[in-house]
Amino acid sequence: MRFDTVIVGSGLAGLSLALHLAEKQKVGLITKKSLLNGASYLAQGGIAAVLSEDDSIEAHVQDTLTAGAGLCNEAVVRHVVNEGKNAIQWLIDMHVPFTPDPEDAGHYHLTREGGHSFRRIIHAADTTGEAVQQTLIHLIRTNPNITVLENHMAIDLITGSKLGLSDNRCLGLYALDSGKNQVNSIAADNTVLATGGAGKVYLYTTNPDTATGDGIAMGWRAGCRVANMEFIQFHPTCLYHPKAKSFLISESLRGEGGIFRLPDGTRFMPLHDERAELAPRDIVARAIDFEMKKRGIECVYLDMTQKSPEFLRTHFPNIYSRCLELGINISREAIPVVPAVHYLCGGIMTDLDGRTDIPGLYAIGETACTGLHGANRLASNSLLECLVFSKAAAKDILGKTPPGKFDLPSWDESRVTDADEEIVIHHNWSELRRFMWNYVGIVRTSKRLERAQNRIRLLSDEIDEYYSNFRVSQDLLELRNLVLTADLIVRCAMLRHESRGLHFSRDYPEKLAEARDTLLCNKTLA
Repeated sequence: MRFDTVIVGSGLAGLSLALHLAEKQKVGLITKKSLLNGASYLAQGGIAAVLSEDDSIEAHVQDTLTAGAGLCNEAVVRHVVNEGKNAIQWLIDMHVPFTPDPEDAGHYHLTREGGHSFRRIIHAADTTGEAVQQTLIHLIRTNPNITVLENHMAIDLITGSKLGLSDNRCLGLYALDSGKNQVNSIAADNTVLATGGAGKVYLYTTNPDTATGDGIAMGWRAGCRVANMEFIQFHPTCLYHPKAKSFLISESLRGEGGIFRLPDGTRFMPLHDERAELAPRDIVARAIDFEMKKRGIECVYLDMTQKSPEFLRTHFPNIYSRCLELGINISREAIPVVPAVHYLCGGIMTDLDGRTDIPGLYAIGETACTGLHGANRLASNSLLECLVFSKAAAKDILGKTPPGKFDLPSWDESRVTDADEEIVIHHNWSELRRFMWNYVGIVRTSKRLERAQNRIRLLSDEIDEYYSNFRVSQDLLELRNLVLTADLIVRCAMLRHESRGLHFSRDYPEKLAEARDTLLCNKTLA
């Protein structure tokens, strides 16, 4: 197959880029499962942008810089925040059904989340991601210039250096067609990694099963630099219930007055931060982790009972109904919650146009490290980043003269056989997620990181041997990417000798005077 641009990933970054490009290009859109499977679809809260007269660009910039703990690139922050209103208008033009303001006709309702000084989160009730994705997916499926390849998993990028060429540009990729169980080569003038994050490297996460670090691992193996992988955002409020797999309780509940309580009803957040429940996510997650470990409790509680049932049903219909299905009436009782891995602030290094170190290769969305989030992402800035950088990448791609066509080699399976014991994959996956949770979690120590690194080395050797001898499967490819991503996370964490933002070390509890990115270069390809 051959396209002008091939995009790997069907979240908001990938879909919006495809629509921007399809006006002038033939676009291939690859997704591991269906277009609906991804973190963007699950997003509840909304999108941050300066949309009210009370708010200001400067306030949004400062809130982002404060949350980022000194590590944001201010020029990038200002660029993204300045583009916020245009990005939202584009979605409105696409007919995304945002929630109107019941008290101000002609305007949209804006909510507030932790770390924000004003109400600036535009949303579609509490299923913003679903509303946005459904709207764009309809446009994707009806666009004749976009070819959607569902149930296709990208394996590795094809670069000039891998083929012995002097020009190391990206020429396309290999992808596994899960339905036919065959590997295809896909040629493209431009390749875009928009595969999301890597939450499944941890035992507890709000991320979907598809979040296995694929784009970051592929980019690293091809020779891209990665940065700030140690900054893993733990969302403070994942529903704690045996039948609720990874169900997120939106930060908007805290923005609308939610209060954290211990099992005995005691409020605890004011003891940890003067902003109490509206403190940034890293502070709230550490406070909950502290209280749980100190008291030996399995969860804490988010209390919304001061709000009327009508308010809760109107503003949080999805959360209200899901909790009710599980026997929790949030208008009468507090919601049991625990922290869970939610977002990766690091990733493949890019510039303001989404370009990576390799010509012809772009990275956007959670896969990229743009400098926007620094050491901790401000709530609801992630979807905004997807919109702004997809537009920028599209402009850069469309402004380039296409390179000459190149025929790609076929995938070589001549020296492999069918796997003999798939249980090895599942055992290694389980082991990896558990020790990453225990050793590279909310609070870290040098000894815990060393233990994690030792186990990663053993797993890597075992997986590499397995990969070399057996035909690829989606489970094997995901495990291979997860172990590599875990290695990058641990290596970055071991290099940061301070506590900053989402990285908290008991051995280095102070923040250094100068904030620096943690950069990793693939020396095997240097």
